[in-house]
Amino acid sequence: MTNASPAPRRGIARRPLLGLALLGVCLPKARAADEISAVLDPAARVETLYDDGEWCEGPVWAPALGGLVFSDVRRNRMMLIREGGGLEVFRDPSNNANGNAVDGQGRLITCEHRTSRVVRRERDGAITVLAERFDGGRLNSPNDAVVARDGTIWFTDPTFGITQAEEGTPRASEQKGRNVFRLAPDGTLAVATSNFVQPNGLVLSPDERVLYVCESGAAGGEKAPSEIRAFDVADGRLSNERVFARVAKGVPDGVKVDTDGRVYAGTGDGVRIWSADGRPLGHIPTEGPCANIAFGGPDGRRLFLCAGRRVLAVETKVRGAAVRT
Repeated sequence: MTNASPAPRRGIARRPLLGLALLGVCLPKARAADEISAVLDPAARVETLYDDGEWCEGPVWAPALGGLVFSDVRRNRMMLIREGGGLEVFRDPSNNANGNAVDGQGRLITCEHRTSRVVRRERDGAITVLAERFDGGRLNSPNDAVVARDGTIWFTDPTFGITQAEEGTPRASEQKGRNVFRLAPDGTLAVATSNFVQPNGLVLSPDERVLYVCESGAAGGEKAPSEIRAFDVADGRLSNERVFARVAKGVPDGVKVDTDGRVYAGTGDGVRIWSADGRPLGHIPTEGPCANIAFGGPDGRRLFLCAGRRVLAVETKVRGAAVRT
């Protein structure tokens, strides 16, 4: 880990959010205002914490490491924005790391495009490989991961890192599909579902009974719906696949939930928000696509947005589910 230039603790305020009238989408206005006002103050401001990236992704709040860790995928490095102020290069090179998560012991779980691996950073900085092969072949390019309370890791394995030179190393796929995998605490790796063109972000509901997975196949020009699907989770298996929400602009990328079960997804024009039963609640606009998001901060109420070359933040009234503080 090497030091880089200092950065302000909370960044530079860029613009206010655009008001509850804009944030409400498909609900009667009064109801939309009530529901979105439970999430965001209309006077809340989006702040820029970092604006020197190429394609920022995979943010995760990691208290044991000092703040927000995120990946600058196409620049092949990971960065750390400290809660107390300061910006550091966390890992360089990063093997074109993308999604990150934190396990129950505060250790960082990272999806690497270039090596087709899911790895864990130990407390002493050593890297342990958790998954890199399945059914005799290398994984494609693990993209995003979520860790359950029992230590199970669910992760997606699309082909973006082996088809896009700027995000990995081009090569032929050695897998039969583009899967969502379940990595059990004992190290057993299994396909949870293969019903995606390009599975991307994923997250568990607060009670871990539902897994949400984003379909991003259209981002690569393939025929695929831009949607978030939901699955029931029981005994390590997925069932009752259904469409939770559809996205009109761009594709859903990273996805998170708050403690009340609301779902937040990075999309082509910012962050879209839905109630736990799939009703659209609002929109936090960004300049260009928003790739991935994370809740964090000392109380878990700060929402971080990775939007192109920028990392943004906005204070919310809610707490992210499963945020380590």
